Amino acid sequence: MVEVTRATREKSKLRIALAGVSGGGKTLGALLLASGLTGGDFSKVCLIDTEHRRGELYANRTDLGVGEFWYIELKAPYSPEHYKECVDAAVKQVGPDGVVIVDSLSHAWSNVGGVLEIKADIAAKPGKNSYTAWDEAGRIQNDFINYLLSVNCHTICTLRVKQDYVLTENDRGKQVPVKVGLAPVQRDDVEYEFDIMFTIGRDHIATTSKDVTFLDGFGAIITSDLGKQLAEWANDGKEPTRCEECG
Repeated sequence: MVEVTRATREKSKLRIALAGVSGGGKTLGALLLASGLTGGDFSKVCLIDTEHRRGELYANRTDLGVGEFWYIELKAPYSPEHYKECVDAAVKQVGPDGVVIVDSLSHAWSNVGGVLEIKADIAAKPGKNSYTAWDEAGRIQNDFINYLLSVNCHTICTLRVKQDYVLTENDRGKQVPVKVGLAPVQRDDVEYEFDIMFTIGRDHIATTSKDVTFLDGFGAIITSDLGKQLAEWANDGKEPTRCEECG
């Protein structure tokens, strides 16, 4: 029997993605959002770093408003299972009031051990081909994303984007090349899975392409104050109903 109930607003854990070009400020933006979401308590923030330890360069940066956060270096292989191990450890460290930052989620798609490589390995098996391999690889991808978005704390993922250059007229009237971001380096529909999808330009301005909160039309540099506002929005509701089967 199908049960029909009245919808009730409950407190929620936000799932946020930041996609942008190199140098746009994805890592710093994620850390500042985390600061606001935790009330400035960086002991409740853990950053999972696939970017060859570059995330550590932001630790204790008082000039940027960043304190000492927890840190996990995620090395190759960048398989969904390896990501899950790191996320599990991060969630255990920060607790339900904390924030886990995955910097970046793109490696799980197109780097060593990622879903594209898993798909190629499946296709190389006897009786398999590139088309049929997507059935299995697609399930692995879906299971991974569903897991990532169900953890019991706020989650922020950064995404690399495919980059290109376009000619733009500068203030002197001359045509100059400007780096622009295209689609995120992940599965085509991944942005639908997040509550908020920020796209960050080389000028550090973030705009929302997907939002379920109050940010429709947002276009500014990400700050910790924005994270604070998002925390207030997420906490505006009744306590979530506990699932007995989930434990």
